[in-house]
Amino acid sequence: QVQLVESGGGLVQAGGSLRLSCVASGITYRINVMSWYRQAPGKQRELVASISSGGVTNYADSVKGRFTISRENAKNTVYLQMNSLKPEETAVYYCHVATTLRPWWGQGTQVTVSS
Repeated sequence: QVQLVESGGGLVQAGGSLRLSCVASGITYRINVMSWYRQAPGKQRELVASISSGGVTNYADSVKGRFTISRENAKNTVYLQMNSLKPEETAVYYCHVATTLRPWWGQGTQVTVSS
């Protein structure tokens, strides 16, 4: 049974930091890209950052220089370090894992940034 368990969300003041984690278990296929998406109320889900199995990263323009994605392949874990958070980044953050078989989504973790 595949599970993606996210943690690290919460309430933070503007300018603060949070670190999200996502552990993927039960996946027997090769994991290629691991990503973080977010969805704010009334908006479409958007890609925040992704990282390939080889460590190549990609970021949304809005988070470049503030967010850092990383992964531990041996632990099937992906992280998102978020610094200098802004109120408009309040959203549910989702982990996404793409394997050679199919992709999976996590259940999401709420991030709320107060002004």
